[in-house]
Amino acid sequence: MSTAILTGPPVAGSPLEADLRTLGFDVRAADDPASAAELIAAVPAQERIAVVDPRFVGHLHALRLALTDPRFEAAAVPGALTAQPGARPALARALGRIPVGAGTAHLTDVLTETLTESLDREDVGLHRVELGSLVATVALTPAQREEAREAVAAVDDEAVRLRTAVKSRDGFFTTFAISPYSRYLARWCARRGLTPNQVTTASLLTALIAAGCAATGTRGGFVAAGVLLLFSFVLDCTDGQLARYSLQYSTMGAWLDATFDRAKEYAYYAGLALGAARGGDDVWALALGAMVLQTCRHVVDFSFNEANHDATANTSPTASLSDKLDSVGWTVWVRRMIVLPIGERWAMIAVLTALTTPRIVFYALLVGCALAACYTTAGRVLRSLTRRARRTDRAARALADLADSGPLAELVAGGARGRGRTGSYLAPVMAFLSAAVLLVWVIFEDDPASWLTVGVAACSALLAGAAVARPLKGALDWLVPPFFRAGEYTAILVLAARADDPGALPAAFGLVAAVAYHHYDTVYRIRGGTGAPPRWLVRATGGAEGRVLVITVLAAALSPSGFTIALTALAVVLALLVLTESIRFWVSSGAPAVHDEGEPA
Repeated sequence: MSTAILTGPPVAGSPLEADLRTLGFDVRAADDPASAAELIAAVPAQERIAVVDPRFVGHLHALRLALTDPRFEAAAVPGALTAQPGARPALARALGRIPVGAGTAHLTDVLTETLTESLDREDVGLHRVELGSLVATVALTPAQREEAREAVAAVDDEAVRLRTAVKSRDGFFTTFAISPYSRYLARWCARRGLTPNQVTTASLLTALIAAGCAATGTRGGFVAAGVLLLFSFVLDCTDGQLARYSLQYSTMGAWLDATFDRAKEYAYYAGLALGAARGGDDVWALALGAMVLQTCRHVVDFSFNEANHDATANTSPTASLSDKLDSVGWTVWVRRMIVLPIGERWAMIAVLTALTTPRIVFYALLVGCALAACYTTAGRVLRSLTRRARRTDRAARALADLADSGPLAELVAGGARGRGRTGSYLAPVMAFLSAAVLLVWVIFEDDPASWLTVGVAACSALLAGAAVARPLKGALDWLVPPFFRAGEYTAILVLAARADDPGALPAAFGLVAAVAYHHYDTVYRIRGGTGAPPRWLVRATGGAEGRVLVITVLAAALSPSGFTIALTALAVVLALLVLTESIRFWVSSGAPAVHDEGEPA
């Protein structure tokens, strides 16, 4: 139970107290700042406090947004504010600073506004709710109250609540084919007490059943898989809309939402590959290639965004051109579709699964994702080259964490530190050479399963260490993590494809999936402001260069069947290691919620 304190002249017949109780507040009254401070001090420290002016007139949803959103330590609308445990000391200080006696009426007449201004000056991250068409005001006279009530009656706050449950920025397919009805499904779930986490789990289970249907290899199974994949996506949209509709944000929900999309999609790839194998068509290389390409696309997105998260002096002619294009309505949707976001991608996969074969599905997926990757990466490279911005230490730290460098690269970086200039193109060039040297060798060498390949992998590790020897503050240093991911994942794919054992590629698929999970987990921890996984975990997994070196040694030392067994064992060990630590972190650490509001990929 949270506590709401009414401070101000009481208003007869006002529905305010009933609204606050509807929102789960225990309502109490205070005559002045001193009595309000006493009431706050008596409330247990772990509870939320709200301060509301009894003359408040507004929509229930305006109060809900201001007083119940768990993402903000402090939030306010005109006439109402809230403070969670972390912001309560600041609220107590604000009350204590209000003088009493003659000449203080301007401070206490609308006490909530005085407190809001005081909290705004404190470092508590006060969130001022954007009301849009919703009404929230303090009516000081009967005429103002009547006018405010008329304004409230003119706007349907339930319609606003439903509309704002949908992401403000989403893909074409999601916006026009899913959200028009999924928002009502979200409301149905809310009225029956379902939580976003339950809907997220239902979406995962539906996708896994779809993957199982695809794995049957029958036409009926493929049709059922396509239909279930689309339904899984409807549920995937619904869970976020339910969270926004009912303001049920949570740490666990953040983790589930952040990781299950990838788990669903990659499990479906595996189901398609198994189904194709039942029909005599081996498409594991295509399935793994699709996963590698899609993951590398996301790493490009994550690295670019982190590099420019808090960049200063951001000026770019390319960005200006992009803004001009977005001012033309139809270009917005075309540009969103070009990047093949999750809605368009899953719709394409579902339809092609039902109507064609897994091989055609993967060909279309690879071509579409490759074109999208070229488009987005080229645009970001142009933006980086044409903008004048100073990268911060935080951005450099985030890129270093995303690089996932292990002990070997750290050792090389320590020896090379001080050589080279921060802000030059040395880091991305070294990272590119690290990946290119390795990939050219394993692709074109007649027998990559040799000790010569181990030597090439060692040289690649040296170049990787040189790439991260200086802080990653250059214009194109955000390319370092994507180059490392492309080198590692593709090397595993090629070595498995050329291992002359039918089980090598499925084992490599599992290994890349485990490593990719570790990299996605790193991203969402950084986004949550809690930093990357602990260094002991990165060292235990070997880092990108360490894993590649180990895999080349296994390929050189073992028979093809032994290599497959080793890849399987490595995949299991890494999966257990990263999943155990990740689950422990997200469940028990109290990490802040991370919710994607603007990325359709």
